[in-house]
Amino acid sequence: MNDLGQVAPKIIREEIRRGELVRPTAGMAAGYVQANLAIVPKALAYDFLLFAQRNPKPCPILDVTDVGSAEPRLIAPGADLRYDIPQYRIYKAGQMVDEVPNLEKYWRDDLVCFLLGCSFTFEAALLKSEVPVRHIEENCNVPMYITNIPCKPAGEFRGNMVVSMRPVPQGKVVRAVQITSRFPAVHGAPVHIGDPAAIGIRDIDRPDFGDRVTIRPGEVPIFWACGVTPQAVAMTTKPEIMITHSPGYMFISDIRDEELAIL
Repeated sequence: MNDLGQVAPKIIREEIRRGELVRPTAGMAAGYVQANLAIVPKALAYDFLLFAQRNPKPCPILDVTDVGSAEPRLIAPGADLRYDIPQYRIYKAGQMVDEVPNLEKYWRDDLVCFLLGCSFTFEAALLKSEVPVRHIEENCNVPMYITNIPCKPAGEFRGNMVVSMRPVPQGKVVRAVQITSRFPAVHGAPVHIGDPAAIGIRDIDRPDFGDRVTIRPGEVPIFWACGVTPQAVAMTTKPEIMITHSPGYMFISDIRDEELAIL
C-alpha cells in the first residue's frame, strides 16, 4: 500500500485541489470508497441514468448531483467535483479532446455528475486477506481493457463493457472472488476469470487504459467490470460532451467501504 494509504480522504482531496497530488489513486485512503466520474448535460442525464441502472456491474451508482452542482452530497458533502479528482478527460463527439487537472474551463450550469463505484474500493480487503494487488506493488495504474461484452443500451448510450484486471495466484482465486462478491456497489464479483481472448482481449500486455502489470507463473488473470465503461460508451455514441475522470484517477469519498459491503 502506498504512503497515502492511511491519510484521510478530505486531506487527500485538499492536496488534489491544490494541484499537489496528480497520480493514480489506487491504495490511497485505504478503507474508503473510491468512485468513477461521468458528467453529461441535463438533456442526456435521464438516458445515462437509465444506462447505469441497466448495467449495474460496470456502472453502479453511488451519487448523482443536482443539475449545475458539483457537490456529491451523499458520499462527500462539501467536496467539489470540478477540482477534487487528480485528472479529468473531456470527450466531444466521441473524441477525447483534452486532459485537464480541473474543470474550470469546461464547467457548465446544465451539467449533471454521476459517481459510480470503483474496484479500487475493495483492494484494501484483498490486501488484508493477502491477495496481491499487482498495480499497487508496481506503483502503476491498473490495466483496463475494452471487451466484447455488450452493455444493455439505453436512449443515446450503448457500447461494450470495460474491465480491470488483477493477476491472482491460482490458490487464492476463490478467495478473491469471495471477497469482492461482498462489494456489489463497487463492481462486486469478477465478470471473467482466465483466458483474455474469451472476452475479446487480444493482447493482455497492451491494455486500452492504464498500465501493463506483471503476470507471474502460476497466476490467473481475473477481470472485474470497470467504471471506465462510460468512456468507451462516449467513444461509441459520440455525445456532444461527456466529462470523466482519467482512468485510475478516482474521486475519494468520505464513506467507508464496509458501509457498502454485504455480509
